[in-house]
Amino acid sequence: MSARRWGPIVGIAILLGLGASADAQMRGHGGPVRALAVAAGGTLAISGGFDQAAILWGIETGTALTVLRFHDGAVNAVAALPDGRFATASEDGRIALWRAGQPEPERVFSEHAGPVSALALAPDGLALASSSWDGTVRIRALSGGPARVLAGHHGNVNAVAFLPDGRAVSAGYDATVRVWPLADDAGAVPVLFTLPTVLNALAVTQDGEIAAAGGDAVVRLLRPDGRVRAEIDVGPNPVIALAPSPDGTRIAAASAGGAVTVIDRAAGTVLTRLVGPGLPVWSVAWRPEGGELLTGGGDRLIRRWDARTGAPIGPLAMPRPADALAAYHGDRGAEVFRACVACHALRPEDGPRAGPSLAGIIGRRIATAPDYRYSDALKGMDIVWDARTIARLFEVGPARYTPGTRMPEQTITSAEDREALVRFLERATAAP
Repeated sequence: MSARRWGPIVGIAILLGLGASADAQMRGHGGPVRALAVAAGGTLAISGGFDQAAILWGIETGTALTVLRFHDGAVNAVAALPDGRFATASEDGRIALWRAGQPEPERVFSEHAGPVSALALAPDGLALASSSWDGTVRIRALSGGPARVLAGHHGNVNAVAFLPDGRAVSAGYDATVRVWPLADDAGAVPVLFTLPTVLNALAVTQDGEIAAAGGDAVVRLLRPDGRVRAEIDVGPNPVIALAPSPDGTRIAAASAGGAVTVIDRAAGTVLTRLVGPGLPVWSVAWRPEGGELLTGGGDRLIRRWDARTGAPIGPLAMPRPADALAAYHGDRGAEVFRACVACHALRPEDGPRAGPSLAGIIGRRIATAPDYRYSDALKGMDIVWDARTIARLFEVGPARYTPGTRMPEQTITSAEDREALVRFLERATAAP
């Protein structure tokens, strides 16, 4: 019922209980894993989640080394930088540069006016490109200075990458792939390719071939001049993410249906499929040797896979998380609350998720739950949560009742359902 504010919190896995070394799966995010990147040495990975957190992992041990809570929104993109730093980008429109072991980002870029959707590192490692739902791509030197703005897409820009010669490539909801000229190429205009579907993902190989995919579940391999060399149907579900193997011979395509397809790029054929538990796979990354893939998805896990056989490393099936509402079977208020349980815990020991814990919510002043970062707008409000105020929140919607919140907009139109929710919260969040 509130929003997280900018501010860093660093946690070590041993203290937080986030490490897991036995099953080759990494568990720690409180929401779907939206982004993944592997550092050059292959032993560290960084992930970003819908829970607004970024986590630095030791891959072999499955241990969460550092938890970074800084962004005021889902962490949509991450990148490993060549000097050992990491970059994170969020729906809050900001990009942060981190150095391992430091509790605060070294630098924050805040030029975008909308959610940042993707990051890409220039071939020389000196610049970082970002795409955004504000309709632009921005390229900035990691050493500082103003960003170069690339505008022209009509609508959300969902992906960005670099060609080997340093030109940026972008793709978006307008179904176009755009190859942008270099900054010193005066008078040059972008090369534009229009494809038959909205585009979610891009990948560029070492020899300059472009892979693009999106809503129609077809991965298209494009020459830099726009010619389509191959089309690989990996359906039936839309492709969310693409990643080329380190040697460029394969491309991994992650889908909303829970599978990852590994493509033989030269032949334009499917080599194997990595089939998970059926939830969307939001992110995919290769380890440097090319024999292993990491995936992150709707089950909140980072999974390891043998990229050659498609077999999971460690058990595929995980025990289903305990149903926090099982004890309230048949309670109408509990059923209404199911829409909230992914973001809010009921018990104090469960801690914050994407939203704060609701333990002790009745009688608590807004923006005062422990261990949670709130916006200044919420901190200044004179609201105490009780039957009346909770019901009103869902009657008019969070945006109107608590302006400045990051809580998803939702209303409960039925007065009976609002009443049932309030009565449920009175029982379920009270101290034992």
